[in-house]
Amino acid sequence: MSSIRIGYVGCGFMAQGVHLPNLATMAECEVLALAELRPDLGRRVQARFGIPRLYPDHQAMLADADLDAIAVSAAFGVQGQIARDALLAGKDVFMEKPMAISLEQADAILEAERASGRRLMVGYMKRYDAGNELVKETVDAWRASGEQGAITYARNHGFGGNWTAGLDAPMDTTDEPMPEAPVVGPAWLPPEYLSAYIGYLQQYTHNINLLRWLLGAGDDVRLRSVDLDEDGYGGVVVFDMGGVRAVLETGRISHYRWDEHTQVYFRDGWVHTWAPPLLLRQVPAEVEIYHASDRQTMARTIPQPVWSWAYRREMEHFVASLKSGEPFRSTAQDTRTDVRLFEEIYRVWLGQRGVL
Repeated sequence: MSSIRIGYVGCGFMAQGVHLPNLATMAECEVLALAELRPDLGRRVQARFGIPRLYPDHQAMLADADLDAIAVSAAFGVQGQIARDALLAGKDVFMEKPMAISLEQADAILEAERASGRRLMVGYMKRYDAGNELVKETVDAWRASGEQGAITYARNHGFGGNWTAGLDAPMDTTDEPMPEAPVVGPAWLPPEYLSAYIGYLQQYTHNINLLRWLLGAGDDVRLRSVDLDEDGYGGVVVFDMGGVRAVLETGRISHYRWDEHTQVYFRDGWVHTWAPPLLLRQVPAEVEIYHASDRQTMARTIPQPVWSWAYRREMEHFVASLKSGEPFRSTAQDTRTDVRLFEEIYRVWLGQRGVL
């Protein structure tokens, strides 16, 4: 394909502030169509980005034979269904996380991918951050060489903060009501806990996914312990990820920046990365590499490319993979593991509370 023709579903914050601006400035693709349930908002966003076609919903868009792929950023409760519909319509798909809010939904999406022969990429932008790529490269090299000994421990700390970093992208709004977005959670989950479950899932699916990727654990992950607060959000979860104890620390803080960092410990050193505020453009994660042993050194290695944004790099990866046929770095099949783990975490937590 000389140029990938993309249809975009949704005109919300992530669409206007992140994905449409990125796609509109990529020579390898063309945003040919937009689908939005709010007609006035759709027309405004269509005009601002110069998108040729506007559809009233995703089903109408999927009938457009000129489209090669669909990108989706919609409400958590419906975007998985939109992605499934797009796959069955013969389109490759990029979608924001979370891919699904239940294993049942995840498996339906995977079945649609298999049946259609098309592919879905999930927007785990942390895997495309140049700093995290440097960490992954270093961890893999140390494991292969054995120079720093065995991995002994890994942790991700995510307490949030100001994630928008003063984003000043133009944002169209209207007084049209938000479309209804029915949410169907896991069948076993009591309805009164659905909101808390989705809040925890959508926030920390990035973090678990990043730990699994850095450790190369794939689906070889099991829970060791769960210690969450009354809100089902803050606390500590311990995993075995491919034979490595990995800890997820979660909570909230009022912070001007973004309080998230990930560290992988070896016997004779560590690799440590600090996440930038998510919408801080052109700033990759910071990286510290510590060599222990006899001669100890600590370096703040500069990721390459020096000025880059994870959100743009993930979309570049999506388009490049469509053109080349190369596999996605963040696949639907891999994402199923994250969905499984969140169900397991909440099952344990609710069991501890005597709910299940």
